[in-house]
Amino acid sequence: MSGTSADGIDVAIVDIQKNKVDVLAFDTFAYPPAIRKKVLEMGEQKLCTPGDISSLNFLLGEIFADAVIKLCKKSRIALDTIDLIGSHGQTIYHNPHGLKGKIRSTFQIAEPSIIAHRTGITTVADFRPKDIAAGGQGAPLVPFADYLLFAHKTKNRIIQNIGGIANLTFLPAGGKIKDVIAFDTGPGNMIIDRIVSIISGGKITFDKGGKIAAKGKVNLKMLDEMLKCPYFRRKPPKTTGREEFGKIFCDGFYKRAKNKSMSAEDIIATATAFTAASIADAYKKFLPKTPDEIILCGGGAKNKTLVNMLGQKTKGKILSTDDFGINSDAKEAVSFAMLAWAAIKGIKNNVPSATGARSAEILGKIILV
Repeated sequence: MSGTSADGIDVAIVDIQKNKVDVLAFDTFAYPPAIRKKVLEMGEQKLCTPGDISSLNFLLGEIFADAVIKLCKKSRIALDTIDLIGSHGQTIYHNPHGLKGKIRSTFQIAEPSIIAHRTGITTVADFRPKDIAAGGQGAPLVPFADYLLFAHKTKNRIIQNIGGIANLTFLPAGGKIKDVIAFDTGPGNMIIDRIVSIISGGKITFDKGGKIAAKGKVNLKMLDEMLKCPYFRRKPPKTTGREEFGKIFCDGFYKRAKNKSMSAEDIIATATAFTAASIADAYKKFLPKTPDEIILCGGGAKNKTLVNMLGQKTKGKILSTDDFGINSDAKEAVSFAMLAWAAIKGIKNNVPSATGARSAEILGKIILV
């Protein structure tokens, strides 16, 4: 899969036996800069033609297939021993609310027919539309995997992904899958990454380890202003993306900060605090119980400043999926492998309590070879 940050393609090779999942290999294959630029521009709804979308769809299919083949070679796992590929693809549009008078819809590209044909492996893709057809948000989809992997009899757990967008899965102690609560809390790394890129003139695309933010001071007045964004008042189920927290939002954040004569370090520290505070506020507003454990995954799990800020604002022991044998960067890709596994077995793999769908459904379009 590739997330909203469009850093590249996460590929995980996993062995699934009932509820036991072993990660055999994982790597991320960065998009070439020109391709990443196209993906981000399309996600920001820059002017493009149907031909542009079609071409990028097929090109990403080739790139996704190549990433699978490369990981197999690198990890010395024979391609023909893989039974199934699950591909989330690359989201370029997500409007599950029908905002601005538009019909509810979502659009992921990276043509699965290309992936299946190039690899010779049956491919399951395009998971989100079926959930939207059933009245859901088309997201979040990873709660299905979160429940199978992390549900506990006596502990309330939050699985907190911090990618471009941050999303949580709340697993109540001893609960069933119908009791799961999940939603996007708001921006994850998206605003931090954009501001770092602006300040560095594109030379740096993220704040590695949160080192820049650690040197800055949070502007509390500006933080309070940003937390008044309407999305944070909206009740779950809810999802968001570049449509709400993309380039326009980020550039507005940066402009306001510059008008306050804030230093580069202070701007990045405030953006980091914004992510941490929006996550923590979501716990307080929308979850029925305090978590015993907060299990982090995604790129933000490696931002020490962000993790420390989150720890100061929340209760519960902070862990990582690495503590459970699943690479925190690989967690999302592993989840879509599990969604594909369920689809091929005819197992309903959305979580209506998380997406708002009227019914449980089998998500994913199957390309047989």
